[in-house]
Amino acid sequence: MISAAQGRVQGRQPAAVIDIGSNSVRLVVYEGVNRSPTVLFNEKILCGLGKGLAKTGKLNAKAVQSALRALRRFRALADQAGAVSLDVLATAAAREAENGSQFIREAEALLKEPIKVLTGREEAYFSALGIISGFHDPDGIAGDLGGGSLELVDVKGRQIGDGITLPLGGLRLQDMSDGDLNKATELARKHLASAKLLGNGKGRTFYAVGGTWRNLAKLHMSSEHYALHVMHHYEIPFEEAQRFLRRVAAGDVDNMNGIEDVSKNRRALLAYGAIALLETIKLMRPANVVFSALGVREGFLYSLLPESDQLEDPLISAAEEFAVLRARSPAYARELAEWSGEAFAALGINETEDEKRYRRAACLVADISWRAHPDYRGSQALNMISNASFIGIDHPGRAYIALANFFRHEGISNSVPDPELAAIATPRLLEYSKILAGIMRITYPFSASMAGVVPKLSWKTTAEGLELVIDKRKADLIGDVPEGRLQQLARLTGKNIRMVIS
Repeated sequence: MISAAQGRVQGRQPAAVIDIGSNSVRLVVYEGVNRSPTVLFNEKILCGLGKGLAKTGKLNAKAVQSALRALRRFRALADQAGAVSLDVLATAAAREAENGSQFIREAEALLKEPIKVLTGREEAYFSALGIISGFHDPDGIAGDLGGGSLELVDVKGRQIGDGITLPLGGLRLQDMSDGDLNKATELARKHLASAKLLGNGKGRTFYAVGGTWRNLAKLHMSSEHYALHVMHHYEIPFEEAQRFLRRVAAGDVDNMNGIEDVSKNRRALLAYGAIALLETIKLMRPANVVFSALGVREGFLYSLLPESDQLEDPLISAAEEFAVLRARSPAYARELAEWSGEAFAALGINETEDEKRYRRAACLVADISWRAHPDYRGSQALNMISNASFIGIDHPGRAYIALANFFRHEGISNSVPDPELAAIATPRLLEYSKILAGIMRITYPFSASMAGVVPKLSWKTTAEGLELVIDKRKADLIGDVPEGRLQQLARLTGKNIRMVIS
């Protein structure tokens, strides 16, 4: 009998993490602890545990009851999802409140699990690991804005600098300023003056983590009519970020374009999040602000991996899983990923390190829409890939992979399906997407998307141009379709290419 869960990676055991923050309490159940974690279930409750903490020194009583109700449900949901582990993390509000330890004891009794109350340094550390987990070779300063605190830490590659915690969470800033945005700005400047590490960030990247900042990114996306509604690695240049944040920090967010895309219960803290981010980047002067969908939870999961798994490329790992779950032959996808590099080299195409990674990933997911009707395989591939929960990739790279697989199905002579998506890809990557699609379209009629043939195709440079050399044992596969597609690639690249038998 066929298993009812063929869409899940075999052998993975679900792992649950609960994050008890100053503003929200969230449960995330992941398919497993792996390099590119996939979310099975995700739910949050905006409890506001830290509301009023700055003045009373205690957790809000109603919020405590709301949080405990949520935790009871989250325990049951984790069990229902089949989680084999449940890790519970608590941050600023729980560690700082006078009644925080009492709340933790009640929560542990409900959850039947110990709760890790993170120190400010640990919060900064796991936030940094979240950035290391989600970005390829990061270089900058990570900032994680919660309801009660702001953690800042320097990240370069896999190296983590000393982190600091500041009392600048959105809820706390609102409370300390009594709702006065000018006073909130003064408080942000006062506390950020001690963040000396920001002086090392000029010209680098500021990685913005946290729900309020993600909602700022959503607002910016909507106001700009941005074509790719994917939060992770959304990027705003420094000067544009300042202009945008000044508008939000002024407090009149209800009249901004795109505000309808931000939930109403998130809008109250947008101005305070904007103030914290604006004052931070004014001191740092980064090249850009990049938003991360990964933070403390994912950083904690990353810390559980053996070092060999930590060193894996998360984009390639996720693309491999896509191939295993949806391709006709994952082995063929891997062959194509290798052979496409040989083809690019033969055609004289120079690639950056990231472009090589993106090409490999595009090949690994080249056959994931084969179950769709032939008329819709291109558009389905475009939508699935451009919106996939990939990490370790920027938005131009995401658009490149999606467009390559659109053209792979629809033909390289077709017009761009989405000009705005093509603009994100950049002219260079748009050109590369068609060349890669042309290469894919040659291998498909030779191989029927099955393994074993592609490694028997090779390239040879001659005085007349290029030769695609076919192993004589596979000569019966030569025909009008692969020959026609080879000549399409020749016209696209301006090369003289012919097919020969070895």
